[in-house]
Amino acid sequence: MDFKTPLQFCPPEVALLNRLVFENLRQRPVRTCLSVLAIGVEVTMILTLVGISYGTLDETARRARGVGADIIVRPPASSIISLSSSPMSEKLVPFLMKQPHVTFATGTMGQPLGGFDVLTGIDLAQFDRLSGGFRFVKGGRFESDDDVIVDEYYAREKKLNVGSTITLANHAWRVSGVFESGKLSHICARLNVLQELTGNPQRLSQIYVKVDDPTRAPLIVDQLRGAMPGYFIYTMEQFTSLLTINSVGLLRDFIGVVIGIALIVGFIVVTMAMYTAVLERTREIGILKALGASSGYILNLLFRETLLIAILGSILGIVMTAGSKWVMMQAAPASLTQETVPSWWPIASGVSVIGALLGAILPAWKAVKQDVIQALAYE
Repeated sequence: MDFKTPLQFCPPEVALLNRLVFENLRQRPVRTCLSVLAIGVEVTMILTLVGISYGTLDETARRARGVGADIIVRPPASSIISLSSSPMSEKLVPFLMKQPHVTFATGTMGQPLGGFDVLTGIDLAQFDRLSGGFRFVKGGRFESDDDVIVDEYYAREKKLNVGSTITLANHAWRVSGVFESGKLSHICARLNVLQELTGNPQRLSQIYVKVDDPTRAPLIVDQLRGAMPGYFIYTMEQFTSLLTINSVGLLRDFIGVVIGIALIVGFIVVTMAMYTAVLERTREIGILKALGASSGYILNLLFRETLLIAILGSILGIVMTAGSKWVMMQAAPASLTQETVPSWWPIASGVSVIGALLGAILPAWKAVKQDVIQALAYE
């Protein structure tokens, strides 16, 4: 049997066109590699940002579920992923404890430290009752008012151990224990100490509620909303379901801006690369026209080259995203969590292809408009 290569199954003119595309890219390896790398960086930028957004939100949801509460109460001035201050009174805790079907309630206070880090004040005895307590891998509970406990990720990122000293919120703290990650926060201090330190005595950022029957939680939430108008009250399932990019306007808008920037970068890179290619191949294009090549043939040739560069760049960008994830985990495992989001691979690739094809329009138009005689005389 006579086996044929894929190229041999193509019509002769298509096979010739494909061969010209590959040879043109192969003969200019530096420009081709730089173009592919630039588009790869563009794709990596999109996928890394999306991965961090998904990872941060999913990590927040995982830590919220790890608390063990059925209902969460947040102040009117709060957003889904942040708290503006500590505006709730501690008096709400006994009020909630008196509500039907509520078996336990406890509050926490969050002090932002910059970026995604938050120092969380807790009553450790009450938190143990709510969640079953932290599982310590090193050290243990608070021993003094200046003690903090940190999770494994934060300890690794900041190179902390039991007995280490760290300055947070303009105060020197001693690490008394390192606990398994996945509950509440990366860093915890005594609630009353943090309240006094930040000038928020008897104030809370959020309250966690336990009920006698978790299946009744939605009904209890409705009752609490009637009793506490203006407060954001959710079942834990409702709250964690809201931790998505579409629900967080700031992240959604930021990703849109980055995609727009990536589109512009792809446009500029390909425009420069293909414009240079057209200038270098002025004589070649003149010869093709003299041999009877149509404007459509020239356009097809240049757009195929651009498409191949964009596809190769997209594949490289997806591969490099795995590298950025590894770097993120080594450099900032507690501050930033990056996930692999395969559903965004075609989106990022599509953005790179669109930007590349748009960037090829001007050089392709110049190639089509070249005069044959002038092109053949070009040196």
